[in-house]
Amino acid sequence: MGKLIKEDDEKGRLHIETRLLGESLVSKDCLRSTEAGEYFHMQPEVNVLKIGGQSIMDRGAKALLPILDELVKAKEEHKILLMTGGGTRARHVYNIGVDLGMPTGVLSKLGDKVSWQNAEMLSVLLAKHGGVKIGHGDHLEQLNMYCQLGYLPITTGIPPYGFFEHPAEVGSIPPHRTDSGAFLLAENIGAKSVIYLKDEKGLYEDDPKKAKDRETLKFYDKLHVDELIEMDLDDLIVERAVLTFLKNAKTLKQFQIIDVLRNPEDVHAALNGEHVGTIIYK
Repeated sequence: MGKLIKEDDEKGRLHIETRLLGESLVSKDCLRSTEAGEYFHMQPEVNVLKIGGQSIMDRGAKALLPILDELVKAKEEHKILLMTGGGTRARHVYNIGVDLGMPTGVLSKLGDKVSWQNAEMLSVLLAKHGGVKIGHGDHLEQLNMYCQLGYLPITTGIPPYGFFEHPAEVGSIPPHRTDSGAFLLAENIGAKSVIYLKDEKGLYEDDPKKAKDRETLKFYDKLHVDELIEMDLDDLIVERAVLTFLKNAKTLKQFQIIDVLRNPEDVHAALNGEHVGTIIYK
């Protein structure tokens, strides 16, 4: 803790004495000294579930409604924050923006609206079951209260980078999209878990939708994040940025990918801590 001390008696300026005084906040030694022995978990009972835009919501009622039925059941036993992906409409606007030569930050601004639309649709569909859309970053300290009162809070998965989005390492598509937003939020509220609701069993060595024979693809049911980064696969079922986030995470130790398109009931197993789908851990 810092304390106030007089710096200049004539001008009456006050100065805060702190161990970071005079530090650039770039020094590696200084940054190491800021590691906490234990990090505070604001919402340690809340599970962050991110529902895929293209993989689930774009498929319409036949795919989505059975999953929502399971989520309504699950909220009776588990505290859930539901976050939405973008999907095909976001890809369409990215395609137009790329064709026009838009930089990454502009593409980020263009694509973030679709995740909001999906959050709005879910809040309408789940309204009679306590579904309520919360603002981006608003009411996070009240999540526990919402869940205890029987609500199912819903928000967009897109992180608020916008024009401040990092330049993409390859190409121009924003590297931090809804998978990233879900992980970052879960990490910073100290959530119990982060689970990605997808249309595939989990992580394969390549995209099974593009493979000539998906049965020959290697499936990974559990993998250390460092090993996955080292493998440098051409394609992934989650955004690559999520791997770095997990590697540097202070509160989360893993994330899980499950197939709710074919097995909507698997959401219960994942929330109960069972090993379904793929678990990436640190």
